[in-house]
Amino acid sequence: MIKTLEWTAEGVVMIDQRLLPTEEVYPVFRNYEEVAWAIKEMVVRGAPAIGVAAAMGVALGARDAQTDDPGHFDQAFNQICQVLGATRPTAVNLFWAIERMRALYTKLKSQNASLQEIRAQLIAEAQRMHDEDIAANRAMGRFGAELVPDGATVLTHCNAGALATAGYGTALGVIRAAVEAGKKIAVYADETRPFLQGARLTAWELHKDDIPVTLITDNMAGHFMKGRKIDCVIVGADRIAANGDVANKIGTYSVAVLAKENNIPFYVAAPISTLDLSLESGELIPIEERTELEVTHVKGAQLAPTGIKVANPAFDVTPNRYVAAIITERGIARPPYQESLRRLASD
Repeated sequence: MIKTLEWTAEGVVMIDQRLLPTEEVYPVFRNYEEVAWAIKEMVVRGAPAIGVAAAMGVALGARDAQTDDPGHFDQAFNQICQVLGATRPTAVNLFWAIERMRALYTKLKSQNASLQEIRAQLIAEAQRMHDEDIAANRAMGRFGAELVPDGATVLTHCNAGALATAGYGTALGVIRAAVEAGKKIAVYADETRPFLQGARLTAWELHKDDIPVTLITDNMAGHFMKGRKIDCVIVGADRIAANGDVANKIGTYSVAVLAKENNIPFYVAAPISTLDLSLESGELIPIEERTELEVTHVKGAQLAPTGIKVANPAFDVTPNRYVAAIITERGIARPPYQESLRRLASD
């Protein structure tokens, strides 16, 4: 299994996803500032993986805080959470993970736990979140595999695989589970400009697992849907509003509209931690704007004229009317999402 990130005594080990598929490198991030940098610079990416990385960053910072004074430790802990929380705005798993670590810290303080015990418990919690994410992905895969017919060809956008999680994957976890159930599944992977997560990461993962994959450019999806080459679409998510609107990698909305036009079911696979029931609709989801260099350059090679105006939103929002079902580790939600998502979240 691909090890996206791992807690070690030296620090948090992560596969550097910026270098894939040509280099498989696992640097160690030795303090919480380095973990925050890795999240911001997309060494690690994908909402569930970002959440686990943030939790490990909190644990790392707490472990190494140079103080035995509870008041000073409290200040340090808040600073750690603030720095990690400022890395990327759209993926709600980041904030969910930090708040889970903060809640544990608050509970331990109320129990008058020693700083030694607090440090140990925070480390254990981060490792627990890592293991829970893999278990959730496998459960999600089992539920979602039932939606994928034997012999199906699945279109996916961006990377929602092991690399986007602690392991196994959300959208690709559904595909993996279908294959493990004995179904013959093939995949079309959008390249996913501008960061090319489909070309660099999804194709790499599926190829390693011997799952048949065909790489296409983003603007080819409609052609293959119209030609009846696609049986269903499965994507991940970075935040899902209470009404079932879904924020995912830029270009997802276009794929969903094309799927609707061609009567192809569009599924979203995401853990419960990706739900943000505090937001009534996707209109309230903050959309990260990234550097223009991701659009004008690829691997340092300039593609566009110098000085050209560039827009680079990292995500878009797909309205719930395009979503046939949302697959979670607790079951499958269907419209009306206002009811089904809240029911799953409360289970």
